[in-house]
Amino acid sequence: MATFERVIAPKATLVDLLDRVLDRGLIIDADIIISLAGVPLIGIKLRAALAGMETMVQYGLMREWDNSIRTQRLAVVLAQPGEPALQAHGQSQSGCL
Repeated sequence: MATFERVIAPKATLVDLLDRVLDRGLIIDADIIISLAGVPLIGIKLRAALAGMETMVQYGLMREWDNSIRTQRLAVVLAQPGEPALQAHGQSQSGCL
């Protein structure tokens, strides 16, 4: 006779859920039409993305924003006198701007 043990799955907390959403991303794409007596009155097209910045840039959602921020940082670095030559070309020692 076989015995079965109950396996209890760990409960996900709000922090776990938020970590997963920021890591993988969440996209909402909705079309809403409000009508009265069969006559459409208001149309709403909703697109929203919720994710961490790395995920958004990886999927190309915030590419323009990322490029503008990097350009601004590069301009600040180039404007500061006495900076090492490595940073003057837009590269820090860690490889990030």
